[in-house]
This record gives sequence, structure tokens and C-alpha cells, in this order.
Amino acid sequence: MKFSIDKNDIRNILGKVQGLTNRKSNLDITETVLIRTVDGAIKISATDLETGVEGVYPANVEAQGEIAINAKKLFEIVREFPEGKINIHEVENRWIEINNPSIEYHIVGMKPDEFPEITKVDDLPFFEIEDSALKYMIERTIYISPGQDEIRSHVQGVYFEDIREEDAKYISMASTDISRLSVVDYPHETEDVCFEKNLLIPKKGLNEVIKFLDGEGKVQIGALKKHFVVKKGRDTITIRLLEGGFPNYKILSEKKDGYDIELDREIFMMMLKRMSILSTREYKGAIFNFAGNMLVVRATNPDIGESREEMVIDFDGDPIEVAFNPKLFIDTLNFMEDDIVVLHITDKEKPCFIQGKDDKHFFSLIMPMKI
Repeated sequence: MKFSIDKNDIRNILGKVQGLTNRKSNLDITETVLIRTVDGAIKISATDLETGVEGVYPANVEAQGEIAINAKKLFEIVREFPEGKINIHEVENRWIEINNPSIEYHIVGMKPDEFPEITKVDDLPFFEIEDSALKYMIERTIYISPGQDEIRSHVQGVYFEDIREEDAKYISMASTDISRLSVVDYPHETEDVCFEKNLLIPKKGLNEVIKFLDGEGKVQIGALKKHFVVKKGRDTITIRLLEGGFPNYKILSEKKDGYDIELDREIFMMMLKRMSILSTREYKGAIFNFAGNMLVVRATNPDIGESREEMVIDFDGDPIEVAFNPKLFIDTLNFMEDDIVVLHITDKEKPCFIQGKDDKHFFSLIMPMKI
């Protein structure tokens, strides 16, 4: 095998797959990228056995073949090369030469036939979506990340469904860690059913997808029996789906009673950040008191101290005192773009609903804590 390629073409893809190839695995081969020649180009593949990435890149191919080479070391070498062409040549006994006229490396490769097979997606029907819209949806669901010891599939994954109603068609993504829920949707006019079933997509796989989204152009998404697929330009990402169900969040998100309170997003977020200064792993909560057109938030940590802050609001209902973790609101507010947000509060036992005043495509539910 022998080819030359522009540094930027190979550096960019190698940088994007570092999260996959650096992930712990029982197979050393998953620490490599597989490079093979295809019709005047090269195909680069990487996988952690759950998520796979493949892309085809223009190259000057002098000899056909395939190699498997450590992804981290290859990336570090390529990253530090001067701009221009890089030559890559398999010499003998899986030794790989990487050079330009003044620099030369020799790196030992691995057996390419040991590289895990990545699911083929030829002839798969796709649904087209704006890159910026898919990025918007993923960002607002994967920020709710599972704990290191979390094994429940509905916490590890994002619930994806194609919803058809009499007056609306949209795809929806939902994410939870039990203490909160985020839901985001994307309206569309596609008549064909996009996906035959609801999907549970691993959050760590979607973390890899977002590296390929730049907010420009279109993206194609589709589903096989056991995989979610994203195609952007020359790159294809396949993610093995999780098995299991997802809580019926639609019951929780129904607003039947309670009070809507409009707040300045920035002022509310700064208030919550100040109330979080004293929080620790043992003392995360703060008391929110809604009464007499005033919101008063108090945080107490017996190991450190206490704090209190108040804000004028439009609220003339019966007083409500409820405990929340301020950090959960801050996480959500970071992804809201409206200057004004709306809190829907009912009582001390029901979740708080938060949404932008104008953006109705994203909302979050924050569960109360025990006082």
C-alpha cells in the first residue's frame, strides 16, 4: 500500500475519531484506524465496537492495500507535520513509513484482517435534516449524561421517535437522568414514515456524532434493525442501539394547573449560580419560595454557611415552597436562547417545567427534592 494525502484531510478525520479509538476495550485493534484504498481515494474506519465511523478521502494512490495503525500516534505525527502532502507507505512486515521530503517515521501496524467489521448501510432509506437542527437536538439531550456506574438503558440513551399527529409531524428526542428530563422536537413535512420504531440511541455515540456537525448544510439520518445511522458529506457514523424502554414522559409534561412565571434568563441564571457557590456533593439543594410577587431562594450548607437572594416576579398565587438543585436549572438555561424563560410551577411535589418564551421546540422538567 502506498499513497499521499493532504495533511488537513487526514488530520481532521483522525482528530474526530480520537474519542472512539482512545476508549477502553478488550481488543487492541480498536485503538487503530483501518485505512484501505478505494478507487483513487482512501477509506478510513474507526470503531469502539458500539459506534463506527467511515469516511472516504481523496488521495494519490500508487499501490493498493490496507493497513491498521495506532490512531493516537498517527494523529500526533500528522498533526505536527508541516502543511502539504504526507506520504504513507507499507514497507514490509506491517511496518508503515510516514514521510515528506524532510521528515520520516517508521511505525509498526497491526493485522488489518483483525479489524472489526462496521455495519454496511448501502441502500438504506434516509431522512434529511438540517445539520444545525440535528446539532440543536443532540446538544439539548446529551448534556444530561449518565453517571459512571449507571447501567439503566433509558438513562444511558436518548429516546428518538417519529411522531405523526393530525395537525403536526415531527421527530422528537428525549433524555433523562431521573432527576430531570429534556425534550426537543423538529417539525417537518415528510409524508413517508421516517423510522418504523422508536429508537434508544446511546448518548456516548451521539457525543461522537456532534463532532461531525458544523451547523452547515444537510445531514441524512436513518435506522437499521439495530443501528442508528448519520451521514454527513463523506462521513458515515453508525451507532448500535440500546435495548429497553423509556419512561412515559408525556404524562409528566402535561400542564393541567399551576402558575406560569416569566423570568429574565440571564438574571435568573446569575441568581442560581450565586446560590450554587455553597453547594457540595452532600448539600446540593436550595429552597425556592414563591409568594407575594417574590421569589426567594435560600441555600444552606452546615459545613460552610448559608446564602439568600430574592427576585421580584409576577406571582399572586398561593405560596409555594419547594426544594430544587439549582445546577439542574443552570444546565438547562445554558441551552436556552430566549431572553425570557417561563417557569411552570404547581406545588412542592410536581416537577417544574421550564421553556423559552418563544422557542417551543425545547423544554425541560426539573424534579423537586425532599425538604
